[in-house]
Amino acid sequence: MEFISVSQFAQQYNLSERTVRNWCASGKIEEAILIGKTWSIPAEAPLPRKGKQKASPLLKRLREEKEGKVSGGIYHRTQIDLTYNSNHIEGSRLTHEQTRFIFETNTIGIADESINVDDIVETTNHFRCIDLIIDRAEEKLSEPFIKEIHRILKTGTSDSLKSWFNVGDYKKLPNEVGGNATCPPEEVHARMKALLSAYNAKSPKSLEDIIDLHRKFETIHPFQDGNGRVGRLVMFKECLANGIVPFIMTEDLKLFYYRGLKEWGRVNGYLTDTCLSAQDNYKALLDYFKIKY
Repeated sequence: MEFISVSQFAQQYNLSERTVRNWCASGKIEEAILIGKTWSIPAEAPLPRKGKQKASPLLKRLREEKEGKVSGGIYHRTQIDLTYNSNHIEGSRLTHEQTRFIFETNTIGIADESINVDDIVETTNHFRCIDLIIDRAEEKLSEPFIKEIHRILKTGTSDSLKSWFNVGDYKKLPNEVGGNATCPPEEVHARMKALLSAYNAKSPKSLEDIIDLHRKFETIHPFQDGNGRVGRLVMFKECLANGIVPFIMTEDLKLFYYRGLKEWGRVNGYLTDTCLSAQDNYKALLDYFKIKY
């Protein structure tokens, strides 16, 4: 982890050094370390939140049902639908029913074909990722948070046994997506830092801001694998954080989604319309469960 000084942090956010030292001393800057009489601050540490933002009715319900282990509600449905669809887009062969069985019973149900162990592991891991973004929805988006999503998603998979794969951290080897070049490994940190700095500076954040963040994240493609799922989890989290109805990209929207990502910046309407269609589907669920939005 890279650390910076109090003066560097203060300069970065146009603050007084005294304010920053007080935040460190009171624990408001996470993982700040006192060495002798000098504070060292993680380079990616976000600013402390001012007060506690009131959770949206959806986020409040998701948390209540998660904590109460409520079956058959919006939390239950979101876990299964978001996990199944996001994994399926990336090639998982588990069915929606098998995904539901794993969530409800920790078994895969009856199967008449061989099943990839990684598909099962990544499914259970994805459930944990959703819990993470629900618990920490209002937290300012940062590189450590995004890396934590990746770490949870890929832990225990065959990829995690490969020394070059770098679970929970940025890629070591160049990769591509859809035949297109992505950010070189040595430039990922700088590109991600700039992306998040520009995004976090926006207030309030709109749906288009969140979609734009997603497209730029996927263009950087910071991890060796798992970028699509991490990116869609981040979008869901940011919608929850900003009082925007989230959405789940389903199989029937996949080709439109890919086209939208490719054409973003030239014809933004392709991806925006696809996300709005997915959002309409989620709104129908909220109507069913009588959740205001």
